[in-house]
Amino acid sequence: MKSFLKRIALGFFIPKSFLALIIILISSLILFAFENVEILQPIKNLLSSERLSIKLGDGSYSLYNGFYWVFFITIFFSFTGIVIDLVEKGISKLTVFNSNTVNRITLISKIILFILSVIIGLNILGVDLSSLAFLTSALVVGIGFGLQKIISNYVSGIILLFDSTIENEDLIELNDGTLGYLEYTGQRNSRIRTFDGKEVMVPNEDLITSKVINYTHSDNNSRIEIIIGVSYSSDLNQVKEIILSAANEHPRTLKKPEPACFLIEFADSSVNFLLHFWIGDVDEGRFGPKSEVMFDIWNKFAENDIEIPFPQRDIHIKEHLK
Repeated sequence: MKSFLKRIALGFFIPKSFLALIIILISSLILFAFENVEILQPIKNLLSSERLSIKLGDGSYSLYNGFYWVFFITIFFSFTGIVIDLVEKGISKLTVFNSNTVNRITLISKIILFILSVIIGLNILGVDLSSLAFLTSALVVGIGFGLQKIISNYVSGIILLFDSTIENEDLIELNDGTLGYLEYTGQRNSRIRTFDGKEVMVPNEDLITSKVINYTHSDNNSRIEIIIGVSYSSDLNQVKEIILSAANEHPRTLKKPEPACFLIEFADSSVNFLLHFWIGDVDEGRFGPKSEVMFDIWNKFAENDIEIPFPQRDIHIKEHLK
């Protein structure tokens, strides 16, 4: 119930069908009881009295009007929630629509139904919309200051759903190093599943205003870099050939662009090479091919007596004469 009230307050509610039916039944029974059960009429008359009424423009609205409106909106939201659930499930079964299209259709349905429910509710209560102009202006100002982050995340969610830069099932990396697949884009936050099984909830605003790396935006190709150091006694031309052969022999390496090997540095203890090679299925992982190519380079170096050096130091111990 707490989650239900929270979602109702935020304006977007898609309940589970069973829970929605229970809410509709209870709310309908309460409204029916207040309208038809004689024992409850004194309470209704009290809530409808002028002492518990407020005047807006030319109209007067009692506490019972507000009570009635809340339960009516609850029933309306629950019913429309069931409709949206059924529509979403039906659309998701159609192969012509991907998850992003389903999210867009669902979002548009929520917004339309939410606005429609408010208008219908006010008309049923006989509220003059023009009399609420001042109240609406004050509410907008309050939302602007008090709910700035929430509104920002809602707007960012709408932008993400209608923008093609980041879509569901894309492999993305955030500024803080979070790497994983975008599983779901909601109204306030998005869900990223990392490779270790964690589900990270990210505010939509962060995906819009921060730097995001999308590994699969236009294609699934990705470049892998490996730095290799060899001793100064090595045949550098042979080293380059071995490194390139290890990259070319890996089954996931793309032929175009071809692997490239560069001599990048004459360091203190080693001559350093940089290997670039591309894979075409980054969604299957980058560490696997990188590790396998490095193992192959290690084995080929061992077969050809090529040494991978490590820093060495000479220590001189001086004895003090007494």
